[in-house]
Amino acid sequence: MLRTTKVTRYTTPLREGGSLPGLVEADDLGMYVVKFLAAGQGRKTLIAEVIAGELARRLGLPVPRLVLAQFDAVIARGEPDPEVQELLRASDGTNLGMDFLPGALGFDPLVFDIDPDLAGRVVWFDAFVNNVDRTWRNPNMLVWHDRPYLIDHGATLIFHHNWQGADSSVRRPYDVSEHVLLTVAPDLAAADEKLRKRVDRRLLEDVVALVPDEWLEGEPGFGSAAEVRDAYVKYLLTRAETYDWLPEVSQ
Repeated sequence: MLRTTKVTRYTTPLREGGSLPGLVEADDLGMYVVKFLAAGQGRKTLIAEVIAGELARRLGLPVPRLVLAQFDAVIARGEPDPEVQELLRASDGTNLGMDFLPGALGFDPLVFDIDPDLAGRVVWFDAFVNNVDRTWRNPNMLVWHDRPYLIDHGATLIFHHNWQGADSSVRRPYDVSEHVLLTVAPDLAAADEKLRKRVDRRLLEDVVALVPDEWLEGEPGFGSAAEVRDAYVKYLLTRAETYDWLPEVSQ
């Protein structure tokens, strides 16, 4: 299970992100970047963050720790910005937090070295979860203590925005043409050999089980949160068993 923490203070809106995440303090004395339930695509962004982020972690990729951040809308009273206050008021309940990495720098492939093995695993993972948001324009990678971290996975698993068309997209090739790591000769073949065999039903069920029921309930076309979980597992397991989506990368 993801650890649950209670937000005690909202400190700073992070306006770089379109979903207006915020930096908060919590009752465990930690600081977290929180993505709010009422922002952008709402709960589906949070679902994608949990499933993709925790899948990456279990595949050995570096991601900040995720927590379930309990937020009391009363905290919104102290926020002077009307837009932020409205967002906070509408996000009462369970939101998603990720460890704040103080002093982290944005990843730039022209500045920071990354080896082809790790690059290959990142590209493979992004192709598997169909991450459309790790481009040279917006790498969504940080460097902290000389180590890269993958962040912002809310734009993955885009099939869940149209469940009726999910089956037809499961083998769709991944467009790697603008991936930020394409220039560092990612070893995609080696990554496929290492990672594909690790993505099995048990792993996917464990990861999907981390998503709170309240984010899954009421999904159109499904009778329960359990049915939605099964649909995520079925889609990702089918994808793991096919090769059509895997891009070709020149070495």
